[in-house]
Amino acid sequence: MTLKTLRTVDDLLQNDLISEQDLTQLNELSKIYTIAISSEVAGLIESPDDPIGLQYIPHIDELITHPDELNDPIGDEALSPIPGIVHRYEDRVLLKPLLICPVYCRFCFRREQIGPENGLLTDTQLENALQWIEKHPQIREVILSGGDPLILSPRRMRFIIQKLDQIPHVTTIRLHTRVPFSAPSQLTHEFINSLETDKALWVVVHANHPKEFTPAAQQAIKNLIKNGIPLLSQSVLLKNINDNVETLESLLRHFVEWRIKPYYLHQLDKAPGTARFYVPIDKGRHLLSALRGRVTGLAWPTYILDIPGGYGKVPLGPDYFNPQTPNYVLDPNKKIHQI
Repeated sequence: MTLKTLRTVDDLLQNDLISEQDLTQLNELSKIYTIAISSEVAGLIESPDDPIGLQYIPHIDELITHPDELNDPIGDEALSPIPGIVHRYEDRVLLKPLLICPVYCRFCFRREQIGPENGLLTDTQLENALQWIEKHPQIREVILSGGDPLILSPRRMRFIIQKLDQIPHVTTIRLHTRVPFSAPSQLTHEFINSLETDKALWVVVHANHPKEFTPAAQQAIKNLIKNGIPLLSQSVLLKNINDNVETLESLLRHFVEWRIKPYYLHQLDKAPGTARFYVPIDKGRHLLSALRGRVTGLAWPTYILDIPGGYGKVPLGPDYFNPQTPNYVLDPNKKIHQI
């Protein structure tokens, strides 16, 4: 397996990750959606249809768009007053300083936006975004996303953190990233030092399968923890990747054992060409119900749906309390108990 990031259809072919019969269609697909598989991730792929390969290797089915799939499934664009800002909830804001990632997930809900051609916010755009936050005193939390903010240069990240430090009404900074698992070599000590702040700073890491928990990833996580940064996790429920009790249990246990608190298990956002990853909500609720009692409460995530169109996130359950019968609850095995 090559030690470079795989970025083209030819790279994938040379590493036996795609077949020649799909070349024409995959070349068409690569004109629509960006390809990048870091050397660390490529080294984990045993076959194109294993749990890592499925997440990152492009597939001809991505050329099929179903009627319920949207270019902007969670309504970012309608809630973006200026470039780099998405304001969905009153007390928090999304700051997207870049739209580039070290790897490109085939189920990404921003797949229509991200890629090298979109790049960084310009200096002027970034200043405008930070000034917009400063002018809105109801904003208490700033969430850095993108793209992946952990591939910014240490200089640029330090600039952003220091600017946010100077805004009195901002109390919390959150960074969402796949870097510790997908490209841990990029998480240098210099970069971690750039996160120094007097605000409450949290890092939310993204992994979907136990196989992603490598020694290199563990060291990257340890380096964040050593610097006093609390960690949360988010995962996406994905067909043929983690949609069974055993895999989910192992994934959640790995997070907790690495001192990462499971935070969100996302229902798939229906972006174009992602139907092959879709898990019905009923199955997701059943999986969460089956995990109750199997894993510690520390490992319990919120199963969440981002309502299409920009209406926000809602928890999907499972439910154990019925307001229609308030003196009774269901246990994880669906047996009724009086309380």
